[in-house]
Amino acid sequence: MSLLDTVLQNLPEVQAPTEKRLAFKEKLKWTAITLVLYFLLGMVPIFGLASTALEQFEFFEIVLGASFGSIITLGIGPIVTASIVLQLLNGSGIVKFDRTTHEGRARFQGIQKLLSVAFIILEGIIYVATGGLTAMPGIPAWMLIFQLFLGGILIMFMDEVVSKWGFGSGISLFIAAGVSKEIFVRALSWLPSPANPDVPAGRIPSLIQSIAGQNLTQAGLDLAVLVATVVVFLVVVYTQAMKVEIPLSFGRLRGHGVRWPLNFFYTSNIPVILVAALLANVQLIGNWVPSLQWLSAIVGNPSILEPLITNSLAWSHIWQSGVYLLLFMAGSLLFGVFWVQTAGLDPASQAKQIMASGLHIPGFRKDQRVLERLLARYIWPLTFVGSIAVGLLAAVADLTGALGRGTGILLTVMIIYQLYQQIAQQHVADMNPMMRKFMGGR
Repeated sequence: MSLLDTVLQNLPEVQAPTEKRLAFKEKLKWTAITLVLYFLLGMVPIFGLASTALEQFEFFEIVLGASFGSIITLGIGPIVTASIVLQLLNGSGIVKFDRTTHEGRARFQGIQKLLSVAFIILEGIIYVATGGLTAMPGIPAWMLIFQLFLGGILIMFMDEVVSKWGFGSGISLFIAAGVSKEIFVRALSWLPSPANPDVPAGRIPSLIQSIAGQNLTQAGLDLAVLVATVVVFLVVVYTQAMKVEIPLSFGRLRGHGVRWPLNFFYTSNIPVILVAALLANVQLIGNWVPSLQWLSAIVGNPSILEPLITNSLAWSHIWQSGVYLLLFMAGSLLFGVFWVQTAGLDPASQAKQIMASGLHIPGFRKDQRVLERLLARYIWPLTFVGSIAVGLLAAVADLTGALGRGTGILLTVMIIYQLYQQIAQQHVADMNPMMRKFMGGR
């Protein structure tokens, strides 16, 4: 046995439940406990922290489930970054994992956890070394790094708890929780805005005050942001429901069948999460290395709405917005294709899963190769078009300056929708034993 295998087998992990299927209340309990713990950790400040210059990464605080200045400043960034690196290595063929076997899946998860720990340390050092986090006089820098490391490890294990004992994944849960809190604060807070103490931080109180004070420019800006938020929300809800359904029938039960859904956003929100994490790390590198500071300017998130309303729109806003759109669309397409190939969503894997379920397409031979070719007609176009569309939607929503950022709203709606589906399916299975057997449970 190699040294790497020995290390992987001895990595600490959250023990999986012994039951094959957890009860609804048990999953709900652990999900709620983890969510409360996440919010509590977000209120624990870093000891010895003098100042923070991380406001420039405010956008990434939302999509990475972080709380800058607290013990969970790193958020899910290291976990997602580790996933990006491993997916790229696996997709390019540099490193291969046979995820169809238990040993291959265990090795993949072990290396991903090892990479996550490495990125927790690396990103903690970068935050402190670049001056993003500054220690008080007499407090050594390593103490800040240690606290960031501790918070990153806690987030990593909390993600495991949700994945094994709760609904969905901790990564998605933390993003949705962070965005929901941000939207609530930015919409309703009556506290003074840090940028302008004369105006409330919340858009609704600011709108009321601006109308009362006849400040039409500020009122127009507040109203535009609120409208943009509602429009983005409705568009995401509508597109989330778009799907292609393939009719399937049971081989032994004539007249009985199901519809196999393929969502328009076939790769879900994964490409957007990966692109956002990648851009966050590019900005970190750009601020750390002086010769690469131009990277931060290129991948920065510009706001078109405010310059339009204040009549200060310049060519720099336009070209930066165009670059931002292209980066999000190209990145989403790249990660979408890699995700389909490595996460078991490709036509071959789906055909194998359908055949194993005893289903087939009426009018076609019960041949996995035939089913695979038919699925390929839908899966690959949905992967390409859906990935580009989700990247375009996220980028355009960001440019509007919507509350919680457009990307945050996109991710939150998709996450909550998927969470609702999982909870509803679990609840139905718990209520009806026959439905449980139909879904393959015990």
